[in-house]
Amino acid sequence: MQINVSFRHIEPSDPLKLYAEEKLSRVKRFLAEPIEAHLVLKVEKFRHIAEISIDAPGLHLNGAEETDDMYSSIDLLVDSLEVQAKKGKEKVKRHRTTGGAKEPAGAPARKVPDEDEQQIIRAEQVYAKPMDIDEAVMQLKASNGEFMVFTNRRSSRVNVLYRRKDGHLGLIETVG
Repeated sequence: MQINVSFRHIEPSDPLKLYAEEKLSRVKRFLAEPIEAHLVLKVEKFRHIAEISIDAPGLHLNGAEETDDMYSSIDLLVDSLEVQAKKGKEKVKRHRTTGGAKEPAGAPARKVPDEDEQQIIRAEQVYAKPMDIDEAVMQLKASNGEFMVFTNRRSSRVNVLYRRKDGHLGLIETVG
């Protein structure tokens, strides 16, 4: 596994680089060689962000995690990469066993994961900036994001503005 580590707005340190490489070796067992990984460790104000892009034969993984400590950002990033790699490996295995063909009409349905099996893959903290609904609409339309969390200036409550599948916008207002 070839790992390129870049540091942005942080002093390059060998212990941090070695820690990241050691943790990324956990993901290596799910991927076929040759594996090329590009890891970016950066600090923005108080946020410590770890971003990665991994290219392996038949699989491309991306991830980003942000906490107030670089080591915990790396840990969370590797955890999410492991989940992605396991899913990718299972998907490849499933396609190989079925030969990519569709199942016959009389075949039993595939098992849907129970609620107990579902896991949170990525957790993110978002600052709910105070703004009017009109301002939030303009910012969401100008961005590539699917949603925007903000504090409504009129009600002082957290709201979520999101893009609907039909192209319109939806608004979720918290109560209580």
